[in-house]
Amino acid sequence: METPPPTPDAPDVLANTEIAVRVKDFSLWYGTFQALFAVDFNVKQGIITSLIGPSGCGKSTLLRSINRINDRLGYVRTEGVIEVLGKNVLDSDVALPQLRKQVGMVFQRPNPLPLSIRENILFSYTLHTPDARKRTKAEKDQIVEEALREVLLWDTVKDRLDHSATALSLEQQQKLCIARLLPVKPRVLLMDEPCSALDPEATAAVEELIWQLRGEYTILMVTHNMAQARRASDECAFMLMGKLVEHADTAEMFVTPRHKETADYIEGRYG
Repeated sequence: METPPPTPDAPDVLANTEIAVRVKDFSLWYGTFQALFAVDFNVKQGIITSLIGPSGCGKSTLLRSINRINDRLGYVRTEGVIEVLGKNVLDSDVALPQLRKQVGMVFQRPNPLPLSIRENILFSYTLHTPDARKRTKAEKDQIVEEALREVLLWDTVKDRLDHSATALSLEQQQKLCIARLLPVKPRVLLMDEPCSALDPEATAAVEELIWQLRGEYTILMVTHNMAQARRASDECAFMLMGKLVEHADTAEMFVTPRHKETADYIEGRYG
């Protein structure tokens, strides 16, 4: 790997704001390969923050470190701190099921379970809620309806809740995957290119949904789509070669980026 770009000297754009995710001096290795270099990065509560940068720059690695999906790989080593809601999620006393209840994940391609729409919505709720099985059918029906209404799917699927979720369109499947997270009341939603498998019309629909979830949830989204980052996020963070180069208000970054590397990427000179 080439020498990483210089550490940014940018002012703190997060001053006097409550932080949902705080990454401090975080580095990560896949075996002997260092993928992240001393990343310092804060995500404000209740807004949408986009991670942008060329392929292989570490965006998804950073995203997956926040809810420790990378733990599944036995050759991963980390240094530093990742705090979610004030707790270092890398501490040995952190229970992964509880962490992933608080920090939900949406992947590039929709991954509905091969179950009914209703069972998809109730799956995580049943898994993470001790008294879930004691709930009445009416209570469970209310949970399903509320989740589907929140992702703008209720009117479309209310008459076929017992049909297979895999029969839905890709747009509907992605909305369902988001809805599946909501009954357990996550505080943070991580989205790894949630629209990359969708056509332009479906992308617009999912972007509208993401924007509506803003405020109630803190959303950190990886995207390669510069137009999407510009129209569907409050703040952007640009990564290059495993380092965080720049983090700013989205409008500010796209109009007056502080670093040449950021300007080159936004203007399509590489990536």
